[in-house]
Amino acid sequence: MKAKPIIITLILLNIAAIAVNICYGSIHIPLRELMDERWHFIVWESRLPAAVTALLTGIALAACGLLLQSYFRNPLAGPSILGITSGANLMVALVTLGGIRWSISWGTFEMKGAVVFSAMLGAFLVLALLLFLGRIVRSQITLLIIGILLSYLTSALITLLGYYASAQGFQQLMLWGMGDFSSVSITELPGFALLILIGIIVSFLLIKPLNGWMQGEKYAMNLGIDLKRTRLLVLGVTGLLSAVTTAWCGPIAFVGLSMPHLARMMLKTDDHGLLLPVTTLLGGLCCSFCLWLSTRPDGGTLLPINALTPLFGVPVIIYVLLKK
Repeated sequence: MKAKPIIITLILLNIAAIAVNICYGSIHIPLRELMDERWHFIVWESRLPAAVTALLTGIALAACGLLLQSYFRNPLAGPSILGITSGANLMVALVTLGGIRWSISWGTFEMKGAVVFSAMLGAFLVLALLLFLGRIVRSQITLLIIGILLSYLTSALITLLGYYASAQGFQQLMLWGMGDFSSVSITELPGFALLILIGIIVSFLLIKPLNGWMQGEKYAMNLGIDLKRTRLLVLGVTGLLSAVTTAWCGPIAFVGLSMPHLARMMLKTDDHGLLLPVTTLLGGLCCSFCLWLSTRPDGGTLLPINALTPLFGVPVIIYVLLKK
């Protein structure tokens, strides 16, 4: 299937998904009345930030999944499987339960400084450990298992923190761990979007090095690709994107793992020049659809995002495993 019609279709679907998430919820707002003053708070303070956050989170996590699968040359690599998300999760839990709060403000923009930087620290620590172990352990399957074990270890530590936390702290930690796209306010959205935009731009600059990397390290070196620089950029970008999305939205699972496989099935190619845009657009569409589904229950309640993403991710992974 040709890539151009797929990309155009996915762009239009993502735009439509934002419109649907703004118009539909516990209260239906007709599209022609979006600028009406009586809907101002619901649209601008609640639904628009949530819709854009879902789109950007899906784009970021899908890009992470593709970069990690290409770097490790392993179809089961992903930010949640390798323990990167769990590392960010653990550090955010420490900061949250420890009562450490400081933010960065610039004009009307705000950023949860303590949470964001602690998430980045946790993600980069896990990435650094995986990079170190990768020099010792040559088997990619063994490295994948180590990542899974790291994920279990950090989850156990988070459980212990929750056990000794206050009732309010435990509830806050549990709700955050379920995933939520409505946690980014309109004042925090520019900072959130800027960090993700930086990561995505660097990801697109890595298209040529990753295409060479997939053919083997010697082939990449013959093309003049700086392997050390590529390694640092891949791990830096995946750490940044995983940390930012985890800090604001919680540990969203399966999006980064499954969307690259769905893109490969649609395109029948390993060219990152085509895979990266399609993968990111699929990730944005997946998270936007999950946001819409989470608002479907009556009574104004929201379903946890992590209860919905496996519905899309697990079938794709099972199909890949059975086929390969």
